[in-house]
Amino acid sequence: MECSCEQNIPYELIIEGDMGGDPIWCSHCGSNLDIDEISISEGLKEELWDWMTRYGEWIDWDKDKLLPNGIEFEVEHNRQGMELTEKAKKELEGKHKIKFSPSTSARRYANARKFWRR
Repeated sequence: MECSCEQNIPYELIIEGDMGGDPIWCSHCGSNLDIDEISISEGLKEELWDWMTRYGEWIDWDKDKLLPNGIEFEVEHNRQGMELTEKAKKELEGKHKIKFSPSTSARRYANARKFWRR
């Protein structure tokens, strides 16, 4: 597992949902890391992939707008992400420091909609 940091081996990791890529990132340089190169169980890898594929389900991408109950969908997605982060912390204890980066896209869409109504 390599990143763009000077030492090429990340110690601090971030679990974050995104469109495409893997759900694990280097906290320092922002490199997207190959989940298959991280020593977590296959079960947790599958859970992280499943969680990642649901990123953005609160947005109608064709109409570029927030779906009804979109904020609630995002809150639930973030709750699940926190649970997966806790599992990863247990599996990687002593090897990596891990934190979770929650999604805020639903709130940005909601705020943009309020702005354009003025």
